[in-house]
Amino acid sequence: MKTFHRDIKTKRLNLTKFFQEDVSRVTSLVNHREIASTTANIPHPYKEEMAVEWIGQQEQTLKQGKNVVWAIRLEESSELVGAMGLELNERHHHGELGFWIGRNYWNQGICTEAAQAVVSFGFKEIGLNKIYAYHICRNPGSGRVMKKIGMIREGRLNQHFFKWDKYEDAELYGLLAKDCTGF
Repeated sequence: MKTFHRDIKTKRLNLTKFFQEDVSRVTSLVNHREIASTTANIPHPYKEEMAVEWIGQQEQTLKQGKNVVWAIRLEESSELVGAMGLELNERHHHGELGFWIGRNYWNQGICTEAAQAVVSFGFKEIGLNKIYAYHICRNPGSGRVMKKIGMIREGRLNQHFFKWDKYEDAELYGLLAKDCTGF
């Protein structure tokens, strides 16, 4: 399994590395309760120091073969609108897909378009056998993205996440390289 980062272009998007110049924009996009509420690892409030640290660690985790993260940018304007990544497990040849999109960009197909590109990259370029993703059950929009890119629901994980003093159920989806067709 080889791990590297490269920019990915789709019809409407450019997926690139994050840069320190993106700190303010990341903070602005992520610092919304609706985003933090339905993700396992994003705190609220989200402070600028958090964005500095998150962006700063991406190169190191890439070198370690642990993670590949892309900034989702609109092709037309280069505007940063979200993030998409794969947390990698080299031993088992699989990756966990994770993403967030700024509130103003929901329901525009951006996440689905980016996810298709990243999943294709994971299978073709990195050599993964399986890509999987979870979503908190209160976030059916993420589940729709997973279904649209061909992922199959594998089950429900009861009280899987502990978020804001409450246990949250999660839905698990997966896709095997041999079953990935159409993109």
